[in-house]
Amino acid sequence: MIVPKHHRAPSARTARLLAAVSALALVGVALSACSSAASTTAENPNYTTEPSDSFPVTIEHEYGETVIPSEPQRIVVVGLTEQDILLELGVTPIATTEWYGEQPYAVWPWATDLLGDAEPTVLSTTDGFEYEKIASLRPDLIIGTNAGMTEENYGKLAEIAPTVTNEEGAGLYFADWRDQTRMVAQAVGRSAEGEALITGVDDAYAAAAAAHPEFAGLTATFSQGGPWDGNLWVYPDGLNTDFLTDLGFTITPGLQQYVPSEGGQAQIAAENVGVIDADVIVFATESADAVQEVLGFGTTSSLDAVTGGHAVFTDGELAGAIYFLTPLSQKYVLEQLVPRLVDAVAGTAPQSVDG
Repeated sequence: MIVPKHHRAPSARTARLLAAVSALALVGVALSACSSAASTTAENPNYTTEPSDSFPVTIEHEYGETVIPSEPQRIVVVGLTEQDILLELGVTPIATTEWYGEQPYAVWPWATDLLGDAEPTVLSTTDGFEYEKIASLRPDLIIGTNAGMTEENYGKLAEIAPTVTNEEGAGLYFADWRDQTRMVAQAVGRSAEGEALITGVDDAYAAAAAAHPEFAGLTATFSQGGPWDGNLWVYPDGLNTDFLTDLGFTITPGLQQYVPSEGGQAQIAAENVGVIDADVIVFATESADAVQEVLGFGTTSSLDAVTGGHAVFTDGELAGAIYFLTPLSQKYVLEQLVPRLVDAVAGTAPQSVDG
């Protein structure tokens, strides 16, 4: 998410924690009390579009189905990235959830203009879902398609308001971005508009790939920034690597054997760094210091891709956009990353976050 760090490796700045909450009777009381209040809310003044679907709508997901009786006006995002989808659909949430980066209102630069003057409440998942705070917001829809939501979490949130989580079998984080977009769009009555977002991204990638046939068939590795816990965290094929394969690259083979658990990143120790060498490597560094951490890890600095100018080191915003993997963030990725990939293929990429 790409992870946005799919599971972005836990670091000093950010840890990907599964929601773990104590079962307090007090919470259940607060939830049911606020649940009934949500139905009387007024229209959201920050919306910029009208629904194109008819309500009620029914959303099927990992833990059953959710009926949304009318267009929601007070949407709380408990996932890490779904605010992007809502904002691009013209639907402004009343609350977002901080993932990492401490951006204003947990909205990154590529989405700031769409937020406008709205000032959503920012939730935290450091100690699990903030049930009482969520209930106090009187939501009429809770969205968590990228929230690490367990069935227990879902049950508690559903007591507050209709809740939509990821589709069945998608895993706790980072369901396919297209599926997430469809679910969120359907939940807010804008299914056709959601499909249009998906088509727009697909068309943009196709156009970029056509404009750069030199990408086709080259191997590429995507790695998080600096090492954590003695490893580089690298993405095997299919784990949020579409931003490269849709441009024509082939993800470096052999990474899967280093994945400790299904759906996670490959953990590459210093002695195994050679397996990530490729025609192009993208390191999601977020600072100049992170570049030096990467170069100082194992034999990274002597990889052919690094010595030959074929390694891209991103800045923090580009790394965030890759990790978010939403329709909106991917447009930013195409704008900012493609020129760097051109340089990397040519062997002229600098060892700098400035590209």
